[in-house]
Amino acid sequence: MATLNKRDRERIIKLLETGEDLPLDYKHILFPPEKKEYELVYAGKEREEDILADTMAVPLQPIKTFGVNGNVWTNKLIFGDNLQVMKSLLDDPEVKGQVKLIYIDPPFATKQEFRGSQDQKAYQDKIAGAQFVEFLRKRLVFLRELLANDGLIYVHLDQKKGHYIKVIMDEVFGESNFLNEIIWKYVKFQMRKMNRFVKNSDRLLIYSKTPNYNFYSITYKLKEPKKLLKKGWDKELGRIQNIKDENGKTQKITIYDEKVDDVWKLPYIGATAKERIDYPTQKPEKVLKWVIKSATKENDLAIDVFAGSGTTLAVAEKLNRRWIGIDCGKLAIYTMQKRMLNLKTEIGNKGKKLKPKPFTLYHAGLYDFPKLKKLPWTEWRKFALLLFNCRDSRHTVSGIELDGYKGRSDVLVFDYQKDGGVVLDYGFIDDLHSMIGSKLGSHFFLIAPAASVTFLEDYIDKGSVRYYILRIPYSIINELHSKDFEAIKQPIDESQVNDTVDAVGFDFIRQPKVKCVYSIEKPKDQLLGYAVVKIKTFKSEAMLKGASQLANRESLSTIMIDFDYDGDVFNLDKVFYASDIEKNKWKVFLPKEEIKKQIMIIYLDIYGNEYREIKTLQDFTSSKKVKRGGK
Repeated sequence: MATLNKRDRERIIKLLETGEDLPLDYKHILFPPEKKEYELVYAGKEREEDILADTMAVPLQPIKTFGVNGNVWTNKLIFGDNLQVMKSLLDDPEVKGQVKLIYIDPPFATKQEFRGSQDQKAYQDKIAGAQFVEFLRKRLVFLRELLANDGLIYVHLDQKKGHYIKVIMDEVFGESNFLNEIIWKYVKFQMRKMNRFVKNSDRLLIYSKTPNYNFYSITYKLKEPKKLLKKGWDKELGRIQNIKDENGKTQKITIYDEKVDDVWKLPYIGATAKERIDYPTQKPEKVLKWVIKSATKENDLAIDVFAGSGTTLAVAEKLNRRWIGIDCGKLAIYTMQKRMLNLKTEIGNKGKKLKPKPFTLYHAGLYDFPKLKKLPWTEWRKFALLLFNCRDSRHTVSGIELDGYKGRSDVLVFDYQKDGGVVLDYGFIDDLHSMIGSKLGSHFFLIAPAASVTFLEDYIDKGSVRYYILRIPYSIINELHSKDFEAIKQPIDESQVNDTVDAVGFDFIRQPKVKCVYSIEKPKDQLLGYAVVKIKTFKSEAMLKGASQLANRESLSTIMIDFDYDGDVFNLDKVFYASDIEKNKWKVFLPKEEIKKQIMIIYLDIYGNEYREIKTLQDFTSSKKVKRGGK
């Protein structure tokens, strides 16, 4: 067992005396985990305790609230890496241990290409085998912490990895808490010759957190003849076709409730279905209806951390449940934003228009620094601590008030707003060291806005203490983190939309440099022609490792269009992937008849940074070169 120094022992005693929770750093040392009787062993598998302790939390920055929210719960749509976001949600008392339903439809890691809209690849998972299993296991560990004691978790998988994940879920949630394996049976029309049985099903694994879970039976209406005749009666589909008794008389039909069992015969989303939004891996609303109704009642909280097209959120809204949706793709976020603002009351996107309850869009891991600087001091302080994974725990050392701890080291958030504005200089470090240096450990952390620091060093040594300066905006120096920062990569073609993502750290929004030519092209067989955007220059300005070495247009992810921009909310109508734009000689063709009064164009780089511009049809009447974006 690792040893504790005198200062650590004193802190533990103080925490125990005051009834506070022990930080994970100490729990792992004092209470090492027990060995399991059996477990799935593979390369790269981490201890649960290390996953919870070492995952970097990233605070949530509110971007926009849709609807009027009072001082009550507001549903959450979050752009960010779900692992880092969940670490932050563990500090939210309204979420931790309060989630009644978790539904996730993670990438299946099958290495198989699926066909989506326009005969393009829908997705191709790139993390397979042990990497994928550990990728999902990490998230299951956090999901267990968020789940209420009486809640349920549904994990949607296909047959390729379902058996591995069953073993992992037995480990994380306990084999005795396994409830069901649901077989979702659907029919997809198969034209080509098969050398094996056609795949027309998925699996959903259901677990509880404790034996005291809530489950609500689902029933549906079936019709059958008064005398239960076999001929012509399809009980599975609930149909009757010209049923007559022995005397040739038509039999009366009665209606009764049938309980849903563990085989769900629900149709896939057809090409002409009203709910279809042409997002890869979109699931039918009826599947989610049964999932949500089985585990929740009205006003309960449901969460989907691979939210994708937003089916979980849409159905939760229709059933009057609270919800949180997380996704690492900007395309997914804009898809869900549009879907939630254009809901219909009935399952399957039918019925009257439904106005959603207020929901807030958050960014987690990619931040708007000018907005952060406008925060009041108390909110800035909290954000700064969360950003650098520091515990908010005010305490004093030799009469000096400090703000918290990073690991076992002290942290001070520099009050740059004090007395109308002050700076952090060498003199401040000298004074601080003279007052408390003898009482500190080997590391001390100061958090401050970059513009308020007068020197360039990342740390300053004073005696046996190293004073680290954590600047905002800033990416932590590698010495303070076990892994280089990795951004949330955005797709360059449709096959990458559902790639698994493991982001580490954070960055700040920097608009890409964009230079385009806007013109009209009218083919001979076209009446109106196209408004054409030709991309001459696209360069990401992200400060992440390797970004500056990318060639021209190599950092472009997608171009997204709102053909009828209302001046307030971007309503996604069309997405163009960089791979397709390159094939068209870096041209984007916009049908003139679809352009309304004004359009919004979003240019997205592979790190999630955007440049937005508003255009009218008149802007495309010449080939004049126009430079946009950048600094």
